[in-house]
Amino acid sequence: MDHFLYRDGALHAEDVPVADIATAVGTPFYVYSCATLTRHYRLFDEGLGDLPHLVCYAVKANSNQAVLAHLAGLGAGMDVVSGGEYLRARAAGVPGEKIVFSGVGKTLDEMRLALEGGVRQVNLESEPEMAALSGLATAMGVEVPVTVRVNPDVDARTHEKIATGKKENKFGIPISRARDVYAQAAALPGLRVVGIDMHIGSQLVELEPFEQAYRLLADLTRQLRADGHEIARLDLGGGLGIPYEGSNAAPPLPTDYCDIVRRVLGDLDVEIEIEPGRLIAGNAGILVSRVIYLKSGEGRDFLILDSAMNDLIRPAMYGAWHDIVPVIAPQAGAEMQPYDIVGPVCESGDTFARGRMMPAVAAGDLVAFRSAGAYGAVMSSEYNTRPLIPEILVKGDQFAVIRARPTFDEIINRDTIPEWV
Repeated sequence: MDHFLYRDGALHAEDVPVADIATAVGTPFYVYSCATLTRHYRLFDEGLGDLPHLVCYAVKANSNQAVLAHLAGLGAGMDVVSGGEYLRARAAGVPGEKIVFSGVGKTLDEMRLALEGGVRQVNLESEPEMAALSGLATAMGVEVPVTVRVNPDVDARTHEKIATGKKENKFGIPISRARDVYAQAAALPGLRVVGIDMHIGSQLVELEPFEQAYRLLADLTRQLRADGHEIARLDLGGGLGIPYEGSNAAPPLPTDYCDIVRRVLGDLDVEIEIEPGRLIAGNAGILVSRVIYLKSGEGRDFLILDSAMNDLIRPAMYGAWHDIVPVIAPQAGAEMQPYDIVGPVCESGDTFARGRMMPAVAAGDLVAFRSAGAYGAVMSSEYNTRPLIPEILVKGDQFAVIRARPTFDEIINRDTIPEWV
């Protein structure tokens, strides 16, 4: 569910007409809904109920500070995977004790940021990283709470580029070696083992892989406790998918996912941490673009937009689907026709959809890409010297620019030409 609905034939973001935002800020732009962010966060928080838990929003999905601040105000913690994300979360008002630091290649400088600023825990991914953190913590005279990410070799049944829980993936340590690695962690100074971390992938549309992985995690919890380790937290990662294509069957609800967590892990007397990102932010945002031209090709019609692959790279990178709808609703019974929907970047990969059935549109019309709130703005670039596009936050009948479009002067003036050129 989201809060981007048609009223009197015009698409609204909550109570704000999308066309009004386009008039105010120009196109293209992203717009996010506070009401949708709130609803999706609460589905997880309320779904886990009285089970001790912390919902740590995965900052990589959408790292705008206004989004982070809104979620933090609801009680969310944050899951970060870089020093920059850590600093964003702190700047948004999130206390260190509610930040989980994940990521497969943390540098010493990034670790130092977390130890100096405070951190709930560091999720370790390898023995070399474990030794590096131990050395740093010892030198700084601090003790840092840690978990170790275990790889359960479970097929998440998702796109190969966003699967993380198979033995061939780069993440974590094999679950078969977990007891040995935990023994090493317990022996290292400056580290305090507090739990186990596991994350099997992103955009999962079935619950069975979660249940399979969590049963392995429950068994490992019992084994490690028998070995003398304190396992007080289980970090389950995120990964629950959202419906990108309107005609597809909807993925499981967060409440169904939470039922599995409660059933499989609820008797272990642990605090549960989950790290949803896409499901909280994905349907909370749309990308709004304007049609520049309609172009007739050989046996096909092209809809050329003012947004491009540098603004939303998911279709070019993953072949991802986004529903694309006109901002002004078509008349009932309007005839549909196929378009190749493309951007202006000089790459054949700058294609959002091929043969997409849409009602007739004209140059100057506005269209909206649904489910664009996650892995949209955060993955954008200035390729072809195209400015990063604005991000807008809506709450009720109010909207604000939360990231402005830079000017060409601002972009160009970042470069420095040496005197000897």
